[in-house]
Amino acid sequence: MSLVDELRRPAAWNAPETASVELLETHISWVFLLERDVFKVKKPVNLGFLDFRALEDRKAACDAEVTLNARLAPDVYHGVVALRRQADGSVGLGGDRAIVEWAVHMARLPDERRADFMLAANQLTAAHVDALADRLAAFHALVRCDGETARFGKPGAIAVNVQENFQQTRDVMNRYVSAAEAAEIVRWQTRFLHDHERLFAERIAAGRVRDGHGDLRLEHAYFVEERSPLLVDCIEFNERFRFADVCADVAFLSMDLASHGRVDLAERFLARYAQQANDFDLYALVDFYESYRAFVRGKIATMVGDAAGARRHFLLALAADRRSLLAPVLVAVGGIIASGKSTIAEHVARELSAPIVDADRTRKAMLGVEATKPIDERAWKGAYDPDFTEKVYAEVLRRAEIVLASGRPVVLDASFRSPTMRAAARALARRYGAPFRFVECRAEVEVCRSRLVTRARERGVSDGRLEIFDAFRQRFEKVVELSPIEHVVLDTSRPIEDSLRALRARIATWPHGFVA
Repeated sequence: MSLVDELRRPAAWNAPETASVELLETHISWVFLLERDVFKVKKPVNLGFLDFRALEDRKAACDAEVTLNARLAPDVYHGVVALRRQADGSVGLGGDRAIVEWAVHMARLPDERRADFMLAANQLTAAHVDALADRLAAFHALVRCDGETARFGKPGAIAVNVQENFQQTRDVMNRYVSAAEAAEIVRWQTRFLHDHERLFAERIAAGRVRDGHGDLRLEHAYFVEERSPLLVDCIEFNERFRFADVCADVAFLSMDLASHGRVDLAERFLARYAQQANDFDLYALVDFYESYRAFVRGKIATMVGDAAGARRHFLLALAADRRSLLAPVLVAVGGIIASGKSTIAEHVARELSAPIVDADRTRKAMLGVEATKPIDERAWKGAYDPDFTEKVYAEVLRRAEIVLASGRPVVLDASFRSPTMRAAARALARRYGAPFRFVECRAEVEVCRSRLVTRARERGVSDGRLEIFDAFRQRFEKVVELSPIEHVVLDTSRPIEDSLRALRARIATWPHGFVA
């Protein structure tokens, strides 16, 4: 009897209450599913990027898997267990005889709460995607970032992985895509690495190359608790796949959402992560990493005989350099304090699956303080000094330009109180041939005051408060310089649906219920 057949017996796992043991197989593991437990056994294979032929190497990989996955899935990984030859000659847990194999012991998570199953059942919502982005941003902020991780963010190091992909698929690519399509993928990924050395250097300098997850796909995300995702199965066998730009993690999940036909959710995920991680610069290279990750999945599909999956992912790798289905637009949302700017910006961004670049978060990032930490300055002083505010707006526009340059829409959230500020945003849109819309939020003064009284009791990003309301209101200059096409006025004291109807009439958005 083979080892796998031995381990498909409930008795091997001391689980007489289990009627049968289900087997799942990946390119590197046998996964044995019991009612409440999961045991993963590494295959004794050499795939080039990993070598598990030696028992001690499989043990080391099991130990690493438990340690590393504790970061994003606490309480799921119970430890590493030995499988031994039993007195009757069978293989199983327990005893003191020779160790035959090692296994990772995990808690079994409900399949129906796995993100890809939820997506297929139309149960994966924008709120779930936001929770994934928030969890990942918080994780990336805390993980290892040093000289050793940094060197894997250099173009030469990334090229090792890229070229390995090409070499390992060279003899089979023609089964899934044409020679011209295969050549275009190779040419584009190689050229991107060559032409953007400065960009990769800037990412390293910004501390964006870290010890991440490395294999962040929908099937590795679970929502056992509605808004607290567990992320399992990180890469444990090769640091060069896990030490990478955080964008490589982000792009893996956005690519996977796109491959499942939900480009809208993919873009929503990118937008939320960029905001939470204060990392809008990732838009400059996310298409490259999505192409790279799609190619990896295509390669794996060829190894397991999934022809449809291989073709789909290779074509997705090819499409990463193509324009989005949704044309870019720059929407600047402005108005006086408490006029409803941020609320409207969030709704516009949701309709567009676009990132929000807001002045409040940008200002605090530039000052090195947390987004929700209050800055109690007098009007036009300190952090709100006109000279510093000018720098804040310049940074808002710099971030927005990176998004527009990637061919995506972007939403700006700031007061835009002067014609000069509005003109700068308009000029940026024109530079990229994108439509410009200035959405001016209006509300009666007493409505704004009432909102500020309520806001004072809450912890938020905005520093707008009653004490400085009048000073800011008096500085807002009437909008007379924009055409009626570019200037959208909303009365935010009315129901939000009224505002959304007006916006949809003026801004092209994703079709409702869109599935690619």
